[in-house]
Order: sequence, then structure tokens, then C-alpha cells
Amino acid sequence: MRNGITIRFATALDVGLLLRFIRELAAFERAPDAVVATEADLLRHGFGEQPQFEAILAFLDGEPAGAALFHSRFSTWLGRPGLYLEDLYVTERARGHGVGRRLLARLAAIAIERGWGRIDFHVLDWNPARRFYERLGMSHHAEWLRYGGNEAALKRLAAADRP
Repeated sequence: MRNGITIRFATALDVGLLLRFIRELAAFERAPDAVVATEADLLRHGFGEQPQFEAILAFLDGEPAGAALFHSRFSTWLGRPGLYLEDLYVTERARGHGVGRRLLARLAAIAIERGWGRIDFHVLDWNPARRFYERLGMSHHAEWLRYGGNEAALKRLAAADRP
């Protein structure tokens, strides 16, 4: 424990706290109604037979202070997995106390321990945390544009696969 900060892996008993942090992050990112995940979803997909994500939790002086949810992602260029940071959240009360730095440092250590070659994540263009990430040596890859499709787009596309 440094500066009253402890970090540990989340367990199935933490799904309520994880969901609370996910909702608080969505509110911070100006999308409070976008979260449809439930505790049951997090339990099934994070702590079931085939976990799809892992999470670490941060505590400041014993109080919940933040979380990072992540999963592996394979890099064809590196020929090995990397760590994809899905969400990083630090409570407003804990900001400025080194919690975010400790969470990212632990993620870096996890990646190294597992032989994963990098950390990737997305940040909203207006998020002031971008300066924080840059101070930690992370860089913005402006030439890469994020693409994706929601469930409706997936259903339309999958329908094109039928004879």
C-alpha cells in the first residue's frame, strides 16, 4: 500500500461495485442512459465458465476509489496478445491522489507478467484525462479511426450471410 492506495483483482462479489463504477463513468462521458449491463451480465461474462473480461479495483484509505476492466486482444503484427483496457474509472473524490496512475501501473505489470506486448484503449476527444495518459507515455494514434457496429448493424450484416 502506497499513499493509502490498494489494488486487487475484482471477484464475483464485486459486480455491484463494478456496475456502479460503469454507470458513473457513463455519466461522466455524457451517456448516462447508455448502460444496459446488469449485475447478472457482469457475473456471467466476467466470472463465469469462460470469463470475457477481468477487472482490478482500487481503494483509497479503504474506500472504493476506481476500477479498470480489461481483456486480452491478439495483435497479428506482434504475434502475441496485448491488453485492451475497456474502462478506467476513478471516483471524483479519489482523483488527483495517484489512483489512476496506480491502476495503469498494475495493468502494465499484468501485461508484462503475461507476456502481452502492449496496452490499447480509446479515449473521448474531449476527455481531460488525455493529458494524464500522455504524461504516462501513452500516445494517440490519430491515423487509426475506430469503426464498429451495434447489435442492429450486426443483425443486418448477419442476414446477408443467409443463402
